Amino acid sequence: MRSPIRPSGRPPFRADHIGSLLRPPRLREAFRRHAAGEIDAAALRAAQDEAIREVVKLQEDCGLEVVTDGEFRRVSYWEKFVRLTRGLAVRNALFKFHDAHGHESDFTAPYAHAKLARVEPITLDELTFVHGLAWATPKITMPAPSTMHLYRYRDYADPAAYRDAREFFADLGRVYREEIADLARAGARYVQLDEVALAMLCDPAARAKVAADGTDPEALVDLYVDAINEAVAGAPPEMVIGVHMCRGNYKGMYLSEGGYDSVAEKLFARARVNHFLLEFDTPRAGDFAPLRFVPANKGVVLGLVSSKLAALEPIDALRRRAEEAARYVDATRLAISPQCGFASTLGGNPVTEADERAKLRLCVEAARAIWGERDRS
Repeated sequence: MRSPIRPSGRPPFRADHIGSLLRPPRLREAFRRHAAGEIDAAALRAAQDEAIREVVKLQEDCGLEVVTDGEFRRVSYWEKFVRLTRGLAVRNALFKFHDAHGHESDFTAPYAHAKLARVEPITLDELTFVHGLAWATPKITMPAPSTMHLYRYRDYADPAAYRDAREFFADLGRVYREEIADLARAGARYVQLDEVALAMLCDPAARAKVAADGTDPEALVDLYVDAINEAVAGAPPEMVIGVHMCRGNYKGMYLSEGGYDSVAEKLFARARVNHFLLEFDTPRAGDFAPLRFVPANKGVVLGLVSSKLAALEPIDALRRRAEEAARYVDATRLAISPQCGFASTLGGNPVTEADERAKLRLCVEAARAIWGERDRS
């Protein structure tokens, strides 16, 4: 049952989630038919609207105080941003997804073929539609600025457009600021940047790859933290900004591994954001020790629940891990979520919609068990 009033607190709530949710079969079919020219844009949007209404209800029925549109208007977490920003195109990435069994998969990446500019709203329609449906707090997700750079770090832009990364990020930052300003005017109070590049720079193999090509990985860390700050500069005080650190999320595969040690001090201290949503679902993520660098005015959402595996984590195990994290960050500043979204791309992770619902409910139930949060659903 829905609450009669919107949540009164500020995000992140004790139970959060990252944003993307499994697209139902009807919606995936609508995307396919639209790409094939069998239906028009209005028919695709009608299918999206129907699916979003259902998925908003799913989230609220699970007891969540924060909802998204599941990223149902996108093919992937960055596709819509690239499609609607002038100057961006798509080329092959210089990295590969992989899994623990040695399987690999190529993927695509943004590329700047011309000067960047925001010529129309990117996520505003997502906010206004969900805001009209939900009692819970809507969250808008966007790819972090580094998404447009690291995947093709040595060839991220046409030299005729950009020869200098700082100039590139200055123009890109303007796109984000204009988008965030429009979101704020429309009532957005929670924006999340999905940061994959800095998580990749936690991986010694990724660092070695960029260093072998003559790029200083530590300089990239500085560049990407500065890019976050340029993107959110001017966001109003009432808007909460979260940064989700993601090691890659494609059909259960990942891009990188390694603890947060190599980026923690710079990212946690320097990023002008309210909290961090961090993956801690597997040993690949390292331990909680890097959380000692999180300042006392910032929070942490512990991504302890896997969005890639169907098995439900025992609440006692989640409680123990939250208690371990509380050695470094006061428990009043902690929350829990899945480690990532359930469908960063259209295909989604190898779990079912029933698994997804159970995982979202688990986050709510675990938050109540760990921190005594009452059920506000």
